[in-house]
Amino acid sequence: MNIGFLTNSLYKKDVCELPAIVDWAVEQGFTELEIGASVPLDESLFSKIIEEGRIKIGALILCRNPLLPGEEGAQFKRAVIERIELAGRLGIPKVITSTGIDRGTDWDEKFNFHDGIRKRPIRSMERVVDLLNEYLEISSKAGTKICLETCPAMGNVAISPYLIDILFEQISDKRLGLCYDPSHFVWEMMDPYAPIPRFRDRIYHIHGKDTEIDEERLRYVGILSDYSWWRYRIPGLGQISWTKLVSNLYEAGYDGVISIEHEDPVWEGSTDKVKKGLLIGKRTIEKALNPERY
Repeated sequence: MNIGFLTNSLYKKDVCELPAIVDWAVEQGFTELEIGASVPLDESLFSKIIEEGRIKIGALILCRNPLLPGEEGAQFKRAVIERIELAGRLGIPKVITSTGIDRGTDWDEKFNFHDGIRKRPIRSMERVVDLLNEYLEISSKAGTKICLETCPAMGNVAISPYLIDILFEQISDKRLGLCYDPSHFVWEMMDPYAPIPRFRDRIYHIHGKDTEIDEERLRYVGILSDYSWWRYRIPGLGQISWTKLVSNLYEAGYDGVISIEHEDPVWEGSTDKVKKGLLIGKRTIEKALNPERY
């Protein structure tokens, strides 16, 4: 396994453009970049970085809701397809995205909490399957894999083992897999380790992100008042045992990247703080990957 990071946290921080991000990443020993949605799709620049060979561009990511009605959803869908086609031209192996979700107003107006929460993703599944099959048809020509983020935000149904099972039952094409992010399973009250062997042959990318639970706050507000009882953290600063997670990945045969997705509010606010946060995450993962060195 190797360590990379998602560029979203650094791009445009104090005018930190992509070539500068590449220079810093190489200096710090990162081996792979995941190009985020904030970076313009500059084919010539991406090609130059790839040809230089100092660092790999392992994935392009755009997580939005392409099943929104009207032009907004259509625009997101076009943006994902643009990335699939670009990845194919440049030999970038993966495009990471979300499934979309149908938020039909007729259903929302009749919302019943206990039934509604259960039915919304299931109601979306037919449209999701159609959309993903369209992506897969394009990706088959491009030679890329489609990786589904496991984040509930941005419009997504691939948010639990239960729903992922339903989705994979309907789409058996192995070019569709997961960008597995354990941080979401923590605040969704699921096991962040157990799904790894379950989806061992469909995990193509790992997001290195942690979640911290404020137990005292949780006891006060509960899980439904707001999200003040949890926050995303850099790997090593939350609830996840990265030694256990890495061990599960090794056992499952995963040999790809752990790409740090920096959304830690403690290590934001300046380029210097973001870089320190990324390096904290890198050291945590390195210790899990190579315990004999520490």
